[in-house]
Amino acid sequence: MKFSYPAIFYPEDDGRYSVIFPDLDELVTYGDNRADALAMASEACRQYLSAVLSDGEMLPTPTPLAAVCKDKDAAFVDLVSVEVS
Repeated sequence: MKFSYPAIFYPEDDGRYSVIFPDLDELVTYGDNRADALAMASEACRQYLSAVLSDGEMLPTPTPLAAVCKDKDAAFVDLVSVEVS
């Protein structure tokens, strides 16, 4: 099954990106650059969703992109889509 959740990407001063999933208990990861941050976010999201489903719990409803609040102007919101079996 394919799932998509919004993530907030925060550029850091050292060129890295921090990533937060507000719908997934504030799941956090980071990457050394924008591409790496997206790859790390995908993997973190997939692992989180797999664990929730294997525990028999309900997945949270994804917040629409337009409703996700970012607290820094430099941050951006993007959907992270993953395949979970």
